[in-house]
Amino acid sequence: MTSRLTRTTHLLSLIKPLIDLGMSSREGIDPTLSELILIRASQINGCSGCLFMHTRDARQRGETEERIYQLNAWRESPLYTERERAALAWTEALTRLHERGAPDELYENLRAHFSEEEQVRITLLIGTINAFNRLNVGFRLGDPAAATRKAA
Repeated sequence: MTSRLTRTTHLLSLIKPLIDLGMSSREGIDPTLSELILIRASQINGCSGCLFMHTRDARQRGETEERIYQLNAWRESPLYTERERAALAWTEALTRLHERGAPDELYENLRAHFSEEEQVRITLLIGTINAFNRLNVGFRLGDPAAATRKAA
């Protein structure tokens, strides 16, 4: 798949505020939970570039391969805590906002596990990854290493 943009480095100044928001929203949130949120939204949106980056980052932060592989089926997997489940359900709801909004039961579960500040930070993190997914998918800025690999 060919990128729709010929050069992107000169456009970095346009997305720098989004990068800054994404970084600041992570403060105070467990780094592995942040990566799980970023990966799950990117799975839903089909963003290979973000999946490449955030699965790599999750591994570097100590996340296990098994939990990364199971993330797409987190509801059925015993590998996630109730706190993680609350954040992942909120991630899915906000990523798929058009389907049913942000249901009260999901918010109440989020509220049971996170302070108001954490709720806002998680919501900002979800918003920023969805924006990055839309940039990458919309402009076909996929996995940067894909160009050097072939399908098996």
